[in-house]
Amino acid sequence: MTLPMPEPGHTDTSDDEIFFGFEEWCSGRGLELYPAQEEAVLEAVSGSNVIVSTPTGSGKSLIALGAHYAALRRGLRTYYTAPLKALVSEKFFALVDVFGAENVGMMTGDVAVNSGAPIVCATAEIVANLALRHGSEADMGQVVMDEFHFYGDPQRGWAWQVPLIELPHVQFVLMSATLGDVTELAADLTRRTGRHTAEVTSTERPVPLYYYYSELPPLDQVDELLGSGGAPVYIVHFAQAAALERAQALSAAGVADRADRDNIAEAIGAFRFTTSFGKTLSRLLRLGVGVHHAGMLPKYRRLVEQLAQQGLLKVICGTDTLGVGINVPIRTVLFTGLTKFDGVRTRQLSVREFQQIAGRAGRAGYDDAGTVVVQAPEHVIENRKQLEKAGDDAKKRRKITRKKAPEGFVSWGLGSFERLRDGVPEPLTGHMTINHSMVINLLARGGDVLSAARHLLEDNHESRRRQLELMKAGLRIYRSLRAAGIVDRVETTRGVRLELTAELQPNFALNQPLSPFAVAALELLDPEDPGYALDVVSVIEATLDNPRAVLSGQLKLAKGEAVAEMKAAGIEYEERMERLDEVTYPKPLGELLAESYEYYRAGQPWITDFEIEPKSVVRDLYERAMTFTEYVAYYRLTRTEGALLRYLADAYRALRQTVPDEKKDSATLDIIEWLGELVRQIDSSLFDEWAAMGERGDAEAVDEEVRAPTAETGVTANTRAFMVLVRNALFRRVDLAARDDDAALGEMDAGAGWNMHRWRTALDGYYDKFDWIGTGADARSPAMLLIDKEAEVWRLRQIFDDPDGDHDWGISADVDLPASDEAGYAVIRVTAVGEL
Repeated sequence: MTLPMPEPGHTDTSDDEIFFGFEEWCSGRGLELYPAQEEAVLEAVSGSNVIVSTPTGSGKSLIALGAHYAALRRGLRTYYTAPLKALVSEKFFALVDVFGAENVGMMTGDVAVNSGAPIVCATAEIVANLALRHGSEADMGQVVMDEFHFYGDPQRGWAWQVPLIELPHVQFVLMSATLGDVTELAADLTRRTGRHTAEVTSTERPVPLYYYYSELPPLDQVDELLGSGGAPVYIVHFAQAAALERAQALSAAGVADRADRDNIAEAIGAFRFTTSFGKTLSRLLRLGVGVHHAGMLPKYRRLVEQLAQQGLLKVICGTDTLGVGINVPIRTVLFTGLTKFDGVRTRQLSVREFQQIAGRAGRAGYDDAGTVVVQAPEHVIENRKQLEKAGDDAKKRRKITRKKAPEGFVSWGLGSFERLRDGVPEPLTGHMTINHSMVINLLARGGDVLSAARHLLEDNHESRRRQLELMKAGLRIYRSLRAAGIVDRVETTRGVRLELTAELQPNFALNQPLSPFAVAALELLDPEDPGYALDVVSVIEATLDNPRAVLSGQLKLAKGEAVAEMKAAGIEYEERMERLDEVTYPKPLGELLAESYEYYRAGQPWITDFEIEPKSVVRDLYERAMTFTEYVAYYRLTRTEGALLRYLADAYRALRQTVPDEKKDSATLDIIEWLGELVRQIDSSLFDEWAAMGERGDAEAVDEEVRAPTAETGVTANTRAFMVLVRNALFRRVDLAARDDDAALGEMDAGAGWNMHRWRTALDGYYDKFDWIGTGADARSPAMLLIDKEAEVWRLRQIFDDPDGDHDWGISADVDLPASDEAGYAVIRVTAVGEL
C-alpha cells in the first residue's frame, strides 16, 4: 500500500490534509501512532525543525516516513541520512516499498541510483559534501538525520554538523535514541533556519527492557536464555576474535534443532561463500549461530542480518556493529563486558554507548519485552564457581585461591552496570574539522569562497580556540592546493577570486589529505618506464590510510622469512634479533616519496600534521597475481578480510578519481579496471539486491564505472578487466613455476588433472634446459600471452621468459567463459606444459 501522492504539478499546503492523509495510510496498515510519533509528525508537517529523542524501538522510522511524505506533498526534495551504507540501503528499499521506485534514490559514495529522485537516501558525508558544494542553493527542502548522536563522533561528527551550518533554508528532523540534553542545539537550529524547533522526547518504550547482572558462566547463561524463551540472543563482544571464538564454542552446544537447521539451509540456498571465512561462517550459520562484525565482507554481514530478520538464528556473536540502526529482531542483548578499546586506550563504555547497544533488545511487533544481561568479569565468575563448589565448608572456602583480574584490566562490575543502566546520555559535543575535500567543495561552489569559508569555520558549534585552529588548518590546506596547482588566485576589479583550475576532470575528488602531494609526485615518474603503472599505484597507496591488519600480516610474514634466511646463513641469535628490527613490510618508492615529500614540505611547513605512508597492498596483490582469496590466505587475514576489501575499494576510487586522466596510460587503466572488477566480484551484495527487485536504474541513474555485473553478464562483461584477470591467473602459475613450487601448482590445478607430480615432471623438463624463469615486467607483458578467442572458451598460451630468449616453453590452458561468470573469476584449465 503506497502513500497517496499529489497529482503532477500540484502541491498541497494544508497541514491538516497532509497529516490526516498520513494518519489514514497508517491506519490502513494497522498502525496507530504513539503520542511521541504523533507529536513529531505534526511538528514536521507544520514546517518546524524536529529533534526526536525517543528509545530504540519507539518508531522513529515512522516519524521519518511522515516527514518525507509532508515534504513530497509540498513539492520539496527530501534527504534521509544515516552513518552506515547498510542502513542507507535498508532505508532505500523500505522507502521504495512505500513511495515507489521512481520516487526514491540512493547515494553512498560508491554508487548513485536514481539520484535525481524527490527522496534520496544518502550517507551523512554525501549530504555534508552537497551542503558544502551548493550551500543555500542546494536542492534540498528537508533533511532527516537518523542516528544523530554521531554528531558527537570525533572522526565523523563534522558530517552531521556541516548541513546545520550550510543549509539555512532546510527543515531538519534529527533523530536518535541517545541524544541527552539538546536545548542549546535546538536554539541554535532556530537561529540558523528561522524555523521553530520542536523537541520531542520520551523515555517510554513500546517494548519494555528488563536488566540483569549475571555471574553465571557465559555458556550457562546462554543455555538459560535459550531455555527461557530469550532467543534471539545477541552476544556483544568488543573484539572480533572474541566474537568468533564464542561462536565456535557455541557451535557444539546444540543451539538449533533439526527443523531449525533445515530451515536455515533452505534460506541460505545458493548463496556463495567464496572465502575461507565464508566457509567457517557457512558451518556456523547452519548450526544456528551467527557472527557479525566489521571485519567481515558486507555480503556476509547482510546474510546474517537477513537470517536474523527471518527469525532463523537463535544466537549471534558479534561486536557492537549491530548497535547502529540495523533493523534486526533481537530479544536479548548479552554484554560480555563493559569496556572497549577505542583506538587509544581501553575504557569503560559511555552511557550513550551502553544504552545504544542495549536498545537493540526487544523489537516492536516481535516481542512483548526485551532483556539486557551484563556478564560479570571472568575472574569474578570463576571465583563464584569456586565458592559454590566449596559450599558451606569453611575449610574449603579458606583454601580457595581467588583468581585475580588480568594485568591491565580496566575495572568494572555491578556498580558500573547500574550507572550505565540508569544514567542519562552525555551531552553531545561537536567535532568540526576541515580537510582538502571540504575545501575543494567550497571552491566548487564559486562566488565569494572566502566568506563561505569564514562562515563555516567561525559560525559553527566549536569553542573559539578550536575555531582559530580550524581557520589555521584551512589556510594550510589552501596553500597546499595552490602549490599543487589545483586552485588559482585570480585578481579582479572586485577583489580576489579563488577558483579551481580548469584542468581537473569532472569527477576529480581529493579524498585524502595528501592527495595534492600525490598529484605533484606523479610528475616525478617516467611514463616510459615499464613499471610506470605500478609506480602510479604506489604513489596513491602512500596517501591512503594504513590497513593495519594487512600490514601486520605482511610484516609477520617478512620477519618469518628473514629469520629463516638468517638461520640458514648461520647468523647468531643476538644479531638476528638486531637485524629483525630493520625488517618491515614492502614500501615501494619509499625513498623517492620520502625525499620528494620532504622537499614538498620544506616550502610548505604547514602540512607537518601528515606523513606519507608508503605501502604495497594493491601493488603486492597485482604483482603476486593472486586472487583475493589466495591473498587473504597468504597473509592470514581471514578474520579481517572485510578490512582488506574496504582498502581495495578506497584505492580503486582514489586511483580512478585522483590520478589525472593524462597520467593514466593503458597499463594504468588496466590496473584500475582490474581492481574495480575484483572489488565488485568479491562482494556485489548490494547490486544483487537491486537486480533481484528489478530496479537497477538507467545509464544516467547508475554510474557505469561502478555498476556491478549481474548474473546475466558476469565477470566476462568487462573485457578489459577480465583480460587482466586472465593474465594474472596465468602469470600466477609462471611465478610459482619460477619458484619451483610444484606443490602449490598441483593444489591449484589438480582439478584439471595437473597434480603435483605432473607439474614436477614438466618443470624438470624445463630446468634440465634452463636455470631460471623470468618474472619481471617483460615476463608478464601482454606479448607473452597468446589468446585465441572462441565463443565460450578462450585458448591460451602463456610463454615462459627463458634465459636464452627462445620463448618456446610455456603453459597451454583454456579459460571457460560461462564458468568464469558463475565463479566471479577467471576459471583456468591447464591443458599442457612444455615446448611448443
